[in-house]
Amino acid sequence: MPFHRFAAGQGEHTSPRTLLELFAMRFVNPCFLLPALLLLLAGNSIATAGQWKAAAASVAITPEEPIWMGGYAARKKPSEGATHDLFAKTLIIQDGSGNRIVIVTTDLLGITPELRSRVGTYVQQLGIAPESLLINASHTHCGPELRVDRIERFGIDSQYAARTKQYVDQTATKIGELIESTLTRLEPAELKYSFARAGFAMNRRLPTDNGFINSPNPAGPVDHTVPVLRIVAENDEVLGILFTYACHATTLSFQQLCGDYPGFAQQYVEDAHPGAVALFLNGCSADQNPYPRGNLELAKQHGRALANAVETALQTKLTHDISGPLSVALDTATLQFQGPPSRNELEKVAGSSDRYDRLHATALLDEYETSGRIQTTYDCFPIQVVQFGDDLTLVAICGEVVVDYALRLKKELSRGDDHIVWVAGYSNHVFGYLPSRRILDEGGYEGGGAMRFTTFPGPFDDSVEQRIIDKVKELVGRTSPAE
Repeated sequence: MPFHRFAAGQGEHTSPRTLLELFAMRFVNPCFLLPALLLLLAGNSIATAGQWKAAAASVAITPEEPIWMGGYAARKKPSEGATHDLFAKTLIIQDGSGNRIVIVTTDLLGITPELRSRVGTYVQQLGIAPESLLINASHTHCGPELRVDRIERFGIDSQYAARTKQYVDQTATKIGELIESTLTRLEPAELKYSFARAGFAMNRRLPTDNGFINSPNPAGPVDHTVPVLRIVAENDEVLGILFTYACHATTLSFQQLCGDYPGFAQQYVEDAHPGAVALFLNGCSADQNPYPRGNLELAKQHGRALANAVETALQTKLTHDISGPLSVALDTATLQFQGPPSRNELEKVAGSSDRYDRLHATALLDEYETSGRIQTTYDCFPIQVVQFGDDLTLVAICGEVVVDYALRLKKELSRGDDHIVWVAGYSNHVFGYLPSRRILDEGGYEGGGAMRFTTFPGPFDDSVEQRIIDKVKELVGRTSPAE
């Protein structure tokens, strides 16, 4: 049975203006008015520090019957039970003007357009606009497959396509209901940012004489930062702890449903902070793997290492109080594919002995038959920016985003030591891999090889990285406080 964990609600405070009017009426004599105004200003500084309202909650989304699992195309059978529950969690933050961001984290491989659309339709009736909803996937490779079309295209038993569709519908409803309940429990809170590091992620693109292969590359770029946002109520109770790490959730490859290291990390953080909701927001981890990997104990070890990093961040004196106002923006970028293959080329590949090359070519030939051409652009690539005053810029990018994007954006968006840039991938839609220009030039799995598991015609063209960066900067310009 799913369960909910909620933060308790609080009443409203008297506004500073009302207090000023009361003071003015009570103290007509200026000798009395000055001390009263000083007291008011002191109180107003407290009100400014506590300008936020927030709440956090979670609900179990573990499938109730065997379901086809995502993450590895070579699976031959459905799930066989669960190591622990999978969860969807929400953190809702509202500023003093009523502007909100609803962050949803999930123990899922990815977010599909269907899931995002269903949740968005539900919460829009609650007054939550699309740009105020951010849904992120931990990318556990031991979660349910959500892509009905993929199950059908890969020739998997049709009963699992039906179960997947039902699961997506049920999960969207659970998330919508979770957000609705959590909205009623917003209470005054403070937001505090700190960070630490964890070292088990390693670049997985190893250069060889035959190109780049999936293998540990200790010389490759990484992002070991663990940013942490702590939500603290007026009574000093911790309501929520949001944290990120840039690492694939691929420690495991068995047939049990499991949140992998992010699931264990969240469990350990919640064990250490009873009553708090721990939320994992996946970073730009497409080319990063946890090492070593391969069994449940290693997943627990990596989860413990990440939880330890979160605890370290919570204890550091390098903590920033995050102020408002809150501003959000969501828009789509248009990405360009490299020149599509010809019909003759696809017909040759359709006869390949490689199952996935054959399925990919067949899907593109079907597209030729139905529309007369192969798509050359991807027009619905969502990018989201959440701006917390002058203090924090959160960028959420869709797809499996390689680490180069986080490293570049943190450098180019920074406005000084007191400004925090936080970058997440796997947000709002996970279609496949998003390579940087460097990785596109290098090739390999993340550079274009993984496209054969999609219905896209092939790799993106050389403009892909700059198109994303330009759109992010445009949205940052829209949301940044006026000078």
